[in-house]
Amino acid sequence: MTLTKAHLAEALFAQNIFTKPESAQVIDTLFELIKQSLQTGEEALSSGFGKFSVKEKQALRGRNPRTGEPVTLPSRMVVTFKCSGILRAAMNGKGD
Repeated sequence: MTLTKAHLAEALFAQNIFTKPESAQVIDTLFELIKQSLQTGEEALSSGFGKFSVKEKQALRGRNPRTGEPVTLPSRMVVTFKCSGILRAAMNGKGD
């Protein structure tokens, strides 16, 4: 099963802290803040979970698969994620 924003909002609602619409708004706001941070080149760090960061991929040479013609793919920005040691240990059954 894939964890979606709807699942996150439902889990937040189940904690009896927010109403369903408030839960959805909190989740949307959280992701919007992360997105804005990454768009400005900043990192998004969550202790115990991991760090999202933006890196630049260099331009590279490729080829058009249909014609075989050489093509230069432009440089681009990509988002990377590095999980925390705590999360890695939990995934490997070594956490609390």
